[in-house]
Amino acid sequence: MFREEVKTIGGLRLHVIPTKKYKTNTLVLKMKAPLCERDVTMRALIPYVLQNATERHPSMKALRTYLDELYGATLQVDLAKKGENHIITIRMDVANEKFLGTTSPLLREALTLFSDILFRPLTEQGEFSVAIVEQEKRALKQKIQSLFDDKMRYAQHRLIEEMYKGSPYALDVHGKLSDIDIIDAKRLYKHYEHMLKHDEIDLYIVGDVALTDVEHDVVERFPLEARSLCSTETTTLTKRTSVQEVIEKQHVKQGKLHLGYRTNTTYNDADYDALQVWNGIFGGFAHSKLFMNVREKASLAYYAASRIESHQGMMMVMAGIEPSNYERALEIIHAQAEAMRNGQFSDEEIIQTKAVIRNQLLETVDTARGMIEISYHNVIATRQRPLDEWLEAIEKVTYEDIVRIGEKIELDTIYFLTEKEGEKK
Repeated sequence: MFREEVKTIGGLRLHVIPTKKYKTNTLVLKMKAPLCERDVTMRALIPYVLQNATERHPSMKALRTYLDELYGATLQVDLAKKGENHIITIRMDVANEKFLGTTSPLLREALTLFSDILFRPLTEQGEFSVAIVEQEKRALKQKIQSLFDDKMRYAQHRLIEEMYKGSPYALDVHGKLSDIDIIDAKRLYKHYEHMLKHDEIDLYIVGDVALTDVEHDVVERFPLEARSLCSTETTTLTKRTSVQEVIEKQHVKQGKLHLGYRTNTTYNDADYDALQVWNGIFGGFAHSKLFMNVREKASLAYYAASRIESHQGMMMVMAGIEPSNYERALEIIHAQAEAMRNGQFSDEEIIQTKAVIRNQLLETVDTARGMIEISYHNVIATRQRPLDEWLEAIEKVTYEDIVRIGEKIELDTIYFLTEKEGEKK
């Protein structure tokens, strides 16, 4: 379990998670805005541009040299989507000076660097460095194009694209390849300024620190104006009259069969805990029905699993199969879903699944980044779910709860990536 101290400072929400577990302090800044086709590609570029250089450290080499001087501090950026929110993450790990026998105020210096990255990036005539923007545009193109080479990720992307066509959730976190060339340094800088004024911004500090230790430094270094915060409402999709089937052919040896279900339940809902247990028994873990029946008993799949998108109300089934096994694999997957709906699972399966979920959550909060991710669920959602209450709610899920949640789960889209030559058999 962990304790969290939260304080709103202007346009920033500061979260401090005091812990003596680590000899480092972890700083994570998250910037959240609704997914939007118009600006998703610019948002995808901006964190990578920001991590290149600042006014004080005007090159990648200078910035990395300074990180080394901070006793090997690390800096990373990342992109994600949770529900219909686009999340930019900037992360830094820095040694806690208490364990180094140094008088250098490393945490303060790290906060200064964090502030420089956010507010004082390297600019030329009031806009981003053209050279850096062009370099990161090339890198972003490569990231988007690499999706095509990773067929599992590609199939996940295509399933979501087809299932949520016309909805913000269909957008990829890295944006659109076709939008990259029209972005220039001036336009990108204007959008960066817009983000500083309108994004919902959370700063996490995890380590042997307290809110009172860092509050003054954060006030000084993060002069963000207060803004109105609003949760992003997930688009309600029109219910299909029949299951959508999408078959795509490429030069692949292994077929990728991915199914998208509407769970009609999100992290905000009281029965989310029952959905977690349902998914765990169905396909979430190594003891699940999908793994045991599709992969182990029938030997039809190289992998077979399911996972839920907590803030979107979606469940995805993923299976890597021989193209000729399409119909048989679908039949067994459907049979496992039907068995779940009919309550054909044992008390032992429920107990085992609850234990694995509990262990998974406890393992997650054993790391600084895991604590932050668990906490950030409550920022995304309108419902607060402290970890101890979450664990307690999982334990209270009954057989009847699991059967009832299954009645809400509906298959929406089947996506199959198969070999180019020959039809499915």
